[in-house]
Amino acid sequence: MKIIFAPIMGVTDHVYRQAFAQFFSGVDLAMAPFLSSVQARSIKPAYLKDLLPENNQSLPVVPQILSKDPDDFLFLAHKIVDLGYSTVNWNLGCPSPTVINKRRGSGLLPFPGLIGQFLDRVLADFRGKLSIKLRLGRYAAEEIEALWPIFNQYPLAEIIVHPRLGRQLYYGSVDLDAFGCCLTHSKHRLVYNGDIRTVQDFRDLSARFPTIDSWMIGRGLLMNPFLATEIRSFHNPSLKSGKEMAILRAFHAELYEKYKGVMCGPSHLLSRMKGFWSYFAENFCNPDKVRKKIHKCNTPDQYLTVVRSLFDSDGFDSSPSRKTPVSG
Repeated sequence: MKIIFAPIMGVTDHVYRQAFAQFFSGVDLAMAPFLSSVQARSIKPAYLKDLLPENNQSLPVVPQILSKDPDDFLFLAHKIVDLGYSTVNWNLGCPSPTVINKRRGSGLLPFPGLIGQFLDRVLADFRGKLSIKLRLGRYAAEEIEALWPIFNQYPLAEIIVHPRLGRQLYYGSVDLDAFGCCLTHSKHRLVYNGDIRTVQDFRDLSARFPTIDSWMIGRGLLMNPFLATEIRSFHNPSLKSGKEMAILRAFHAELYEKYKGVMCGPSHLLSRMKGFWSYFAENFCNPDKVRKKIHKCNTPDQYLTVVRSLFDSDGFDSSPSRKTPVSG
């Protein structure tokens, strides 16, 4: 079984991934948040900072590119391969309106002809392996049905399926029946992605799809960093132990110090850490109250005082709330 940390834009950058690997186990590799392909035939080194080998020594990483232009994709992908990566993922799943309205991400799914042309051009010249991450469609699950005859023609490394539509964003239910249909139509190795938040979620999904041996988890791991370990041990404690609480506290401290060293000023640092608590608050007995306390912080000193009081309260809960829209 392989567990993959899903890419979450604005959260799972190399700083977060390195810190996560330092304190938690059970994850085999991570997919980096996407880079958009560029038209210019030169790239500043800072654009690839998140993928530099020296920033990714603790956890294997698969880079991801958002693109609708095959030549632009190839230019960036070969720069990434030159860094030592063997596989690059093509993002056909992003549901952001600013992305899909430009026919990128899941916005390209209603156009199988364009996807076929893209793959023809890219796989004719690409020096690495290509995987794809996608949704069922932008508007309807039937859109993916038109894509399997196309995908099956090409030597893809794997296909990661998030069984939601682009128009759903991260709301509503995943369509497990549609994912089951994908298994019957695809000749490629499939990875399941979406709504794995607890050990029981994983048990239910693995029982329903016994041929799947690779699982991508995003927000479930952000809310409960122990989730991958719990899945592997089939143990989901009702409350975090004192040792686990100490690990969570040390993990937060490591994140804060590392981001303090790379963010441009206290306001950027505070914004990044507040975003982290959107998920991390789910470990507490009253996550909404915790998020409100964090949101009200206006300075790093005030933030650290609030965080210290939260950890000292020992109010941890290992059963993340389902109020927050979750997927990976």
